[in-house]
Amino acid sequence: MIGTDGSGVSGRRFSKSSQPAEPTHRERVAAAPDRQRIDRWLWHARLVRTRGAAAALVDAGYVRVNGARIDAPSRLVRAADVITVALDRRVRVLKVCAFAERRGHAAVAEALYEELT
Repeated sequence: MIGTDGSGVSGRRFSKSSQPAEPTHRERVAAAPDRQRIDRWLWHARLVRTRGAAAALVDAGYVRVNGARIDAPSRLVRAADVITVALDRRVRVLKVCAFAERRGHAAVAEALYEELT
C-alpha cells in the first residue's frame, strides 16, 4: 500500500536523524558487566534456588553488602564488594569476583565469588 507521501509505507514516518537514540535504563544496566542486582547475583551464584527466594532473603534483612544491611533486592553490587548472607544456620561471607549473564552449573557459579569465611 502506498502512503500519501509516495513512500510506499502508509501511516509510518521514519526519522532520518544521524544521532542514535539514547539507550534506556534497562539497556544501560544490561550492557554494564561491572554491576548486577543483588537478588540476581545471589541466584546466579547458586546461594538460593529461585530469584524470588533471593529477593525474600534481602527483604527480610539477611543480606549485607560491605557491612551495611540492605533491604532492596534491586541494590546493585560491584566486583570486590563483600556480601554477608545468613543462610539456614550458617553465615557466609563472600567477595564478588565476577558476574554471569545467565545462571549456569555449579562450577560456573563458584567462579562468581571467593569464600572469605
